[in-house]
Amino acid sequence: MQRAERRWSQKHLADLVGVSRQTILSLEANRYNPSLVLAFRIAEVFEVGIEDVFQYLPQQPKGDE
Repeated sequence: MQRAERRWSQKHLADLVGVSRQTILSLEANRYNPSLVLAFRIAEVFEVGIEDVFQYLPQQPKGDE
């Protein structure tokens, strides 16, 4: 992840985008999907496009296997 490549702590990134460290932790663990506003803020901090930070993967409905 770009945060780790820059050797930024979760707290540092959280402070830059205005969220808690726990939010960054949840994002990195794929337990939380960010709002569009937060996703764009994170991309802006890294100076990249949103698609360079986040990837949309459609979920299969349960039972469709």
